[in-house]
Parts: sequence; structure tokens; C-alpha cells
Amino acid sequence: MEAWLAALEASGPAQYFRFSRLPYAALNGAHVLGIALLVGSATPLAMRLLGFWRDIPAATLRRILSPIAATGLALAVVTGTLLFSVRAGEYAGLGVFQAKMLLVLTGLVSAAIAHARHVFRAGTPRTSMAIHGAISIIAWIGALACGRMIAFAGD
Repeated sequence: MEAWLAALEASGPAQYFRFSRLPYAALNGAHVLGIALLVGSATPLAMRLLGFWRDIPAATLRRILSPIAATGLALAVVTGTLLFSVRAGEYAGLGVFQAKMLLVLTGLVSAAIAHARHVFRAGTPRTSMAIHGAISIIAWIGALACGRMIAFAGD
């Protein structure tokens, strides 16, 4: 694992962003934008599953917000991978980074299950909707909080 992390840090993109102040800042900004799109879309979806805005069909919200969340996720994954590559060895050893990755995985699995089970359809039991909504909020906001704490962890 250490050899892979060292190779990642030695890669061209990692070197470029490590030593280029403005491009690194732009990359970081793009990562924040991706997270904003993801969490900003996933949160109202989760809140609807928890019972908010019952006069708005959950399927309508899903149709509008899911593509935005997916776009945010894609942007966050690409930019996050590049940010990780700059200090892969250091970040990989941080408990808060590991917690972030676990929460992201939880959010992804929960979203996949929710979509596969069609939880946004009318007639879905409220308990099932609420469970998926709660997991989503905990996972994505937890991942956001852990990601922010990475800046304050380590040396």
C-alpha cells in the first residue's frame, strides 16, 4: 500500500498541483463546488424521505435533484482524487480521512439501494423512506464534516 501511495504522490498531476499554488486553489474550489452540489441536492431529497414537503411528490424531487447530486459526486470524486494524490501517504493514515471515505461509501450504498428499491415512489412505507433519508443525511453531512477536519488533522 505504501508503494502505491508513494507512486501516486510522485505522479505528474500530484507534482503539478503540489507545486502550483493557483491551480491547486482552483482544484480545491472545484472540490467544494462538487460537494455543494452533492450535499445541496441530497439533503432536500433526504428531508423529503423524512416526511418534509409531503405535498411535493418524492419522485418529482428525485427527478430534479438526483442528476445534480450525481454531477456533484462525479466532480467531488475527480477533484478529491487529485487533492488526495498531493499528500496520499499522509491523508491515507488519518482517521478522519478514513471516516470520510466510510461515510461516502455509506452514502453511495444507501443511495443505490434507495434507487433500486424505488423508495421515491408513491406508496413506499414511510419507515423505509425515513431510514434512507436519515442514513443519507448522516452520511453526506458527516463526510462533509470529516473532509473539513482533514485540514486540522495530522502534523
